[in-house]
Amino acid sequence: MGSIPLTLCTGLLVCAAGLAPAAALAADDRGVTVTPASPPAGSMVALRVSGCSGTTGTAVSTAFVSDARLGGTGGDLTGQAQVRSTAGAGTYTVQVSCGGSAVTGSVTVVRESSSQQDVPGVLPASPFAPVHAGGGGTAPLAAVDARSAGPDTAQAVTGLLLAASAAVAVGLLRARRRHGSR
Repeated sequence: MGSIPLTLCTGLLVCAAGLAPAAALAADDRGVTVTPASPPAGSMVALRVSGCSGTTGTAVSTAFVSDARLGGTGGDLTGQAQVRSTAGAGTYTVQVSCGGSAVTGSVTVVRESSSQQDVPGVLPASPFAPVHAGGGGTAPLAAVDARSAGPDTAQAVTGLLLAASAAVAVGLLRARRRHGSR
């Protein structure tokens, strides 16, 4: 074998050897990471999913209070979920649907070492209804009952002036039409 073909073959082997581990890592780059990995019941966890083809996804687990919506770009999606306060200690499956594919992971719920759980008759806190949220910046406006608060003096005078000017304009237009049609 000559030096040029030998150099080309060696170059191809080096390139193939260099790309093989990268391809193996890309195939194993799909997964769900839960932080903290062993949360107590009732706590919030951060979810990170690698290897998704879409920009949104949904994480479902019997350990979570509700399905977690995930978002991101470049195959990495992130989101948060709350672990049910009634979840028992153990390992739960986390199933993520994203971009037409499914990625599976797990979360291990641990028993909280809180003294509150050891008190008989005291239930741990858990969300049971949606929060009554205001309308953003309209909260100060909603605090005033619109039926009891009328216009102030400046608003009343302005309204009367506008109504009077509208009446004068209508009267002038009618008079103009009468004189113009003769």
